[in-house]
Amino acid sequence: MLAVTAADHPAPGPRPDGPVAVLANPTAGRGRHGSLLPRLLDRLATAGRPVRLLEAGTGAQAEAACRAAVADGAAALVTVGGDGTVHRGLQAVAGTGVPFAPVPAGTGNDFAADTGFPADPLAAVETVAAALREGRTRPVDLARLTGPGGDTRWYGAVLAAGFDAIVNERANRMRRPRGPRRYDLAILVELARLRPRRYTLRLDGEPLECDAVLVAVGNCASYGGGMRICPDADPTDGLLDVVVGGRFDRRTLIRVKPRIYRGTHVRHPLVSTHRARTVELAAEGITTYADGERCLDLPVTVTAVPGAVRLLR
Repeated sequence: MLAVTAADHPAPGPRPDGPVAVLANPTAGRGRHGSLLPRLLDRLATAGRPVRLLEAGTGAQAEAACRAAVADGAAALVTVGGDGTVHRGLQAVAGTGVPFAPVPAGTGNDFAADTGFPADPLAAVETVAAALREGRTRPVDLARLTGPGGDTRWYGAVLAAGFDAIVNERANRMRRPRGPRRYDLAILVELARLRPRRYTLRLDGEPLECDAVLVAVGNCASYGGGMRICPDADPTDGLLDVVVGGRFDRRTLIRVKPRIYRGTHVRHPLVSTHRARTVELAAEGITTYADGERCLDLPVTVTAVPGAVRLLR
């Protein structure tokens, strides 16, 4: 199988005199960093380039605005928000050569953390401005997700395709309660319904069938705001890390879950880990979530694309 690289996805590329496009999510992190946005934009402007704040009211509009900015020759794209905002931006810059930077301001900032950006938004934007001034970027891998109909999404952190994805899907269907309690209730409902599902995987063409309650495919190590589900994943090695949680019952799953924050869950005898460039993944009734965002229904193919994005770091 041929390796897929960012060069397989040609795009117009950045204009040297183009603006720095900024996608900001004012509701990220429950709005706790919303008042920082003017200061962040001012500090970006110290790089000596025009700064253009993109307008969008929905996720789809945000993605369209990012794509339009890249097509118009933006010199770089910066997102201010969490992993969901990063996810929207990555759809526009993947494979284009347009530099990208996440300024972490969300509830979950896993991609920013795992690629070395400071956790403080002001410190992160100083890093980005310095990289812009010096013309400094570094390549980082992304994962490309493809459905059987040819639909494609990119992600930077982790693809959830098991119990975690099912909980997200349940929470998104619920209208009440509002806020984080809705997610907590969704966990309780799905724990009561927990059962292993039959998964069929192909790892670089090698078949693997298993009964499991959790499957995660990581380009980076973390999801969900610091849960190190794929603790050994490295977004510069050209590979995907696959973590499979087998036939867990409710009690065992609850007991093991806290270990995910330390990454020590992979030592449990019901957990197996794998590494591959291409992962084909199938199971009945699963909608995947990548970077915390709803993506494609299984079956999917996930491919590691080396150097698919250049980070301003």
